[in-house]
Amino acid sequence: MADDRPHEGVPPEREEPTASKMPVNALSRGFKLAALPVGFAGRTTLGVGKRIAGAPAEAVLLEIQRRTAEQLFSVLGQLKGGAMKFGQAMSIFEAALPDEIAKPYRETLRKLQDAAPPMPPSVVHRVMVREFGTDWRDRFPTFEDVPAAAASIGQVHRATWRESPDAEPVDVAVKLQYPGAGKALRSDLRQLARLGRVFSLIAPAVDVTGIIEELQTRVVEELDYRREAADQNAFADAFADDPHIVIPRAVAGTDEALVTTWMDSTGSLADIIANGSTAERDHFGSLYIHFILMGPRRAGMLHADPHPGNFRILESGQLGIVDFGAVDRLPHGLPAELGRVVRLAVDGSHDELETELRRLGFLRPNANLSAEAVARYLGPMIEPGRTEEFTFSRDWLRRQVSHVSAPTADGMGTSLRINLPREYVLIHRVATGGVGVLCQLGATVRVPQILAESLPGYSD
Repeated sequence: MADDRPHEGVPPEREEPTASKMPVNALSRGFKLAALPVGFAGRTTLGVGKRIAGAPAEAVLLEIQRRTAEQLFSVLGQLKGGAMKFGQAMSIFEAALPDEIAKPYRETLRKLQDAAPPMPPSVVHRVMVREFGTDWRDRFPTFEDVPAAAASIGQVHRATWRESPDAEPVDVAVKLQYPGAGKALRSDLRQLARLGRVFSLIAPAVDVTGIIEELQTRVVEELDYRREAADQNAFADAFADDPHIVIPRAVAGTDEALVTTWMDSTGSLADIIANGSTAERDHFGSLYIHFILMGPRRAGMLHADPHPGNFRILESGQLGIVDFGAVDRLPHGLPAELGRVVRLAVDGSHDELETELRRLGFLRPNANLSAEAVARYLGPMIEPGRTEEFTFSRDWLRRQVSHVSAPTADGMGTSLRINLPREYVLIHRVATGGVGVLCQLGATVRVPQILAESLPGYSD
C-alpha cells in the first residue's frame, strides 16, 4: 500500500495535472493516426508494383491487409482515448476477419481489451485531491498506487473506503479518468472518422463508420462518471437476485472518479478466449449472452460495451460485469417487434418476414430483395435459434459475413439495401458484437431457450 502524501496540500482545482497527462495536442496525438493513411497509400502503391511484376491478386491483397493491420494495431495499442476505445470496439469483431489477418494480431487485440499504459502515482494523487479534496486519505485509509486495471479513458485502483468517520472500511475499486481524456477522446474520434478507407480494407464487412459515429455520439455519457454510477446501481439492483451474475455497487461518484465495491476475479472473458477449456467456454458464453439480453427487460437498459474485458471470471463460476459507461436506454425493454421478426426468421416464414420488415422500415421503399435474401442477411442472428444447442465458431461467422457481403445480381450487397431505423442501430451493433465474442469463445449455447426467456414478442 502506498502512503506517500506529496499532494495533500494542493487545492482541488478542476485544472488538469500538467505532468504525465494524456497527450491532447493535435500534433502529438494526430501524428501517429495521420501516418496510417500515408502507410496505406504506400502499401497500395507497392501492391500495384507487385501486380505488374506478376504476383497473384489475392496474394497482393493479403499482403496489403497484413501490413496495414500490423501498423493499425500497433498504433491503437500505443494510444488511449478514442484510439483505444475504437480498438476495443473493433476487437469484438475479430472473429469475422480472415484468419491470415486475425491470427498474428489476436494477442494484440486481447491486450487492447484489457490494458493500457498507467498514469504515474504523482498524477493519480493529484486527481484524487481534485475529486475528493485534500483530506481524501481520510475516506480512503488504504490506496494502491499501482493500478489493478487500465482501459481506454480511465484506470482502476484497489483501495478501502470509509463512508463516514466511524464506519468500517470496505474494499473498493476506484476508477479514475485520465486527465485530458475528454479532449483526447474527441480529437481521436475526429481523426479516426477520416480513416474509414484504411479500416475497411482490413474488415470490409464491419460497419466502421457506424462504430465511430456511435462512439462520437456517446462521448459525453462515457465521460460522466456520476451518470455511470447511477446506471451501474440500476443494473446491480436488477440482477441482485441472479445466481449467476455479479455486479459491483457504486458507493461514490464524482465528475471523473467512480468508487465501486471490490470484486475479486481470476481474469476476464478475454482469458477464456485465449486459454479456456470447452466447459468454461460454454458456461461463460451462456452467462454472457444471458446478461446482455436480460438487461433491457430487468434494468430498462442495454449494456452497450460488450467487449470481453468488461466481463470478469469469478472463482465461484459466476460472471462479473464492470464498466457501465455505455448503455442504451430501453425503459420498455427490447422492442416486441424485434422478437416477432426474429421468430419469423427462425421459423422460415419469409413472406411474413418481408412484410413485417417493410412495415417497420428495415427495408428501403425501393429495395428489391427476396425474402430469402433478407433471411440470409439475418443469418448470424437466427441460425443459432434453429437448433436446441448451437456451437459458435470463427469459420461459421466468416461464412455468414461472406453471404452478407456477396453482391446481388445488380452488384449491390444485401447489407446496402437494409435500413436500420435509428432506435435499432445500437441494438444491432451490440447483437452482432455479442455474436462475435461468442464465436471467439467457440461456445455452445442453448440459444432458443435464451431467446424465449429474454426477447419480448418471440414466444407470442
